[in-house]
Amino acid sequence: MNKKMSTLTSVALISALALAACGDDNGEAEETEEDQVGTADAEDGDDHDDDDHDDDDHGHEEEEEDEAEALEPSDRPTHEAGGPQPRLVVTYDGGVAVLDGVSIEVLGDFDAEGFVRVNKAGDGRHAFLSEGDSFRLIDSGTWGVPHGDHDDFYTTDPYLSDVTLDGETPAHVVSHDGIGALFFDGTGEYHAIDLSELDVEADAIETIADYETEGVHHGVAVVNEDGSRLETLEDRSGARFLDADGEEIARSEECPGVHGEAAGPEGIIAVGCEDGVLVWDGAEFEKLSTGEEYSRIGNLFPAEGSPVFLGDYRTDPDGEEPMTSVALANVETGEITTVDVGSPYNWRNLQRGPEGEALVLTEDGQLHIIDPETGETLDQIQVLDEWTEPEEWQTPRPAIRANGDLLYITDPDSQQIHLLDLAEGEIIATGEVDFVPNEIIVLDGRAVEGVSSDYDDDHGHDHDGHDHDHDHDHDDDDHDDHDHDHDDEDDDHDH
Repeated sequence: MNKKMSTLTSVALISALALAACGDDNGEAEETEEDQVGTADAEDGDDHDDDDHDDDDHGHEEEEEDEAEALEPSDRPTHEAGGPQPRLVVTYDGGVAVLDGVSIEVLGDFDAEGFVRVNKAGDGRHAFLSEGDSFRLIDSGTWGVPHGDHDDFYTTDPYLSDVTLDGETPAHVVSHDGIGALFFDGTGEYHAIDLSELDVEADAIETIADYETEGVHHGVAVVNEDGSRLETLEDRSGARFLDADGEEIARSEECPGVHGEAAGPEGIIAVGCEDGVLVWDGAEFEKLSTGEEYSRIGNLFPAEGSPVFLGDYRTDPDGEEPMTSVALANVETGEITTVDVGSPYNWRNLQRGPEGEALVLTEDGQLHIIDPETGETLDQIQVLDEWTEPEEWQTPRPAIRANGDLLYITDPDSQQIHLLDLAEGEIIATGEVDFVPNEIIVLDGRAVEGVSSDYDDDHGHDHDGHDHDHDHDHDDDDHDDHDHDHDDEDDDHDH
């Protein structure tokens, strides 16, 4: 493994965090262990032994613990930062943790019930856990506030709230134009929320509109700011588009096994099919075909300004043969090409780089960097030891998540999370965790277009030659790896 451990003086990390900030520090009080909310318990042997303390000491310790547990979200200290502070939200069996995106240190560790999934909310700060029969709001504690020609950046302690939106089988979360759409597979219903109004101290997640699809199915929906929307069809044969009054404008039933919504340039929305990609261009649907009878593209990954969507590519309808090629769907040319990466991969192993590069992690431990226009392999980097995808989709396996030229890689076998500098092609930090990481998202705290009324397209970007967030009006990570089909007909376990 090519690892290069470094301090925060790394060129890439400085570039990622070197936005100038203004104003005074809002955090007047020093942070102490008692100020931390939901952080992991202290390690055993922290300079105390139960036999060496009298009852008064124990009473004092219990009082401090009670005060920490009783801390309200609004009591958390706020600190101004010199640039965007990325944070990771990582699920594991029975819990979720929030980590610093630079040091890879755990900042908060919270219990959660059962198998949980995580979605970006879409505002650059919050996330939703799919937990039981609800979406549950979590605050990563990093955010940006537009201020003239730049953002001011702040951090606080992460916090897992009791604020939920309840329903049967919570699945996809999609953000678009500052509106979030939360989809429940168990009812086929979805709910629109204003992303600027998310609040961990609210009584519940407030919806601005509630919708029903034509029937129960594992689906997805996109709600625009004007109330128009795209939703998948009950039999998963395609999708339809409705105007703000709920009138159907267009429908396509040419997309069997529809899954994997993603947004592209100029209002394009694409979904994957079992024989290609279905594209909504704002006026009509167009089908891009692979030319194969079965060639499932179940997850799509966009990049800002790029006409090419990266997709997984499965040709075995029984799901017994691993995927070893990826799809590049070009909505400008109408063509889908494939690239053989020479080793198996799965749906958590795809991302886009800072220039739109297709990133693919394969089971031989190689990271493939591919030109999306030509399909040429630009580089291969050994980042992990060889591994094999587990049979059950819920079982942890390596996953990658990109934030500009920084790439996070989970290694469940070693209980580690690596930070790779794509510009240098080297791992520059590794964090050890005391759990087996499963799903992961990255929140970098930048202001998001459509969420903040003061957002300006020209500010908060391209600092020191780096642009570390390409998902300002649509988060592909919100939904791209939730390929967890509940229908018995889908036995490929490509979840």
